[in-house]
Amino acid sequence: MRVLRAGLPGQILRSRLLPLAGILALLPLAAGAQQALPAPAPEGAPVLNAPPAVPMRDAPTSFAPLARQLLPAVVNISTTQNVQARANRPDAPELPQAPPGSPFEEFFRDFFNRRQGPGGPGGQEQQPQQRPRRAQSLGSGFIVDASGIVVTNNHVIEGADEINVILQDNTTIRARLLGTDPRTDIAVLKIETDKPLHAVQFGDSDTASVGDWVLAIGNPFGLGGTVTAGIVSARGRDIRQGLYDDFIQTDAAINRGNSGGPLFNLDGKVVGINTAIYSPTGGSIGIGFSIPSNLARNIVAQLQDGGKVRRGWLGVNIQQVTDEIAESLGLQGGARGALVARAQDDGPAAKGGIRNGDVVLRFNGQDVREMRNLPRIVADTPVGRAVPVIVWRDGKEQTLQVTVGELPADTQQAAATPGPQPARPTELSGLGLRVSPISPETRERFSLKPDQRGVVITEVAPNSPAAERELRPGDVIVEVQQERVNTPQEVQQRLEALRRQNRPTALLLIETAQGQRFVPLRLRGERGSPG
Repeated sequence: MRVLRAGLPGQILRSRLLPLAGILALLPLAAGAQQALPAPAPEGAPVLNAPPAVPMRDAPTSFAPLARQLLPAVVNISTTQNVQARANRPDAPELPQAPPGSPFEEFFRDFFNRRQGPGGPGGQEQQPQQRPRRAQSLGSGFIVDASGIVVTNNHVIEGADEINVILQDNTTIRARLLGTDPRTDIAVLKIETDKPLHAVQFGDSDTASVGDWVLAIGNPFGLGGTVTAGIVSARGRDIRQGLYDDFIQTDAAINRGNSGGPLFNLDGKVVGINTAIYSPTGGSIGIGFSIPSNLARNIVAQLQDGGKVRRGWLGVNIQQVTDEIAESLGLQGGARGALVARAQDDGPAAKGGIRNGDVVLRFNGQDVREMRNLPRIVADTPVGRAVPVIVWRDGKEQTLQVTVGELPADTQQAAATPGPQPARPTELSGLGLRVSPISPETRERFSLKPDQRGVVITEVAPNSPAAERELRPGDVIVEVQQERVNTPQEVQQRLEALRRQNRPTALLLIETAQGQRFVPLRLRGERGSPG
């Protein structure tokens, strides 16, 4: 189970199963307290226009019939990895460690650092011939096809030399790895057996609403088929583990060993793959995350058929549209869409007519509500398909046709064109900036690329609009209001034109060593006022 530690935001630890020292039984809360009925409103009191009550779907009196139906399709995953001692292989994974202060700490240290007794002349200790050791890990999975197709998490089987699937009747079967997708943490296995296998189906995760009942079944702490119940706590969670984060959050108890197990709705359909938990201790505190079935279904089908995943690719660098950026672009409807910071040369977007500064509002008929929606929508689009893309450009919507490419293993940045001739530094009044053309001196001073183009920032005044937007010396202004600038004078002219139009914000395209981003700057004060 991936554990998202409380107190360490954004850090995921891939936890291996440790021996179960014991189980703490939680005392149930006292039940039977009657619910107090509200007092009737006094006669003549005003009646509030409250919305009508929504009929509630009763929880089942027991989950037992559903659990009996589903348990045979959920399997335990056991993996074995041959690990060399770190003394012989510095690149090998770390050996198991006991917690600091544990009574087993000295035992582990002695066991894994054992040396031969005195030998040879002088009785000196010699390093023994280290033999590979076998590290084991446990997880969960589920059968999606009676022919023996098993789905689990990639991190459950990653690096394994041997993978075994244990059925509900404790039959152990050697599994063959069909394919993995680390980007979504999904793996597909194949088992061969004469036994009849029970399979479950993927459901429609888009229909799983916050508050719906769900069941999680898996292998927590190696205990075997364990059923927990809860509700869908939230949808569309981004836990900063990749471009395709769209997790279902649930309070159904998920612990180490549940990784790769299914999350079921009350119809017995898989709506999620349990993958991660948020916890300060490594145990369940009621915040678990599952990969939605609508994301997993296509990945599983591709891994089953060809062993790898082909994803759609647009070839753009994008950023979030803020309220100020939307205002500066005149974008109707407020902040929405994905702002194109760069359309990579010869990429599908550039070939389809998408430009830097376009805001992608719809892609292939799907709304792009915010930046992170776009990569998922594009990735799910078949490679080679021509799709309509609606962008916001020059104050209006435009529709383009873009042929989706295949996501390459390594996406390279597009190169800029040669830079301009040097000139004198200039102060951008009202913004708290001093800028200079790119010259051999500024190129060397700020370690700019040989082909860098634009106007370099040389000074940023404290407490200025530029400082508030975290602009720094060495950043390069590439565009102002989506128009290329090559000299400080061109920057000044663009800003003056915006002030004459009473525009409150100027949109700058800034390039740093980390890439390009759009930055909205307030045009504070009157023309010529100090920055």
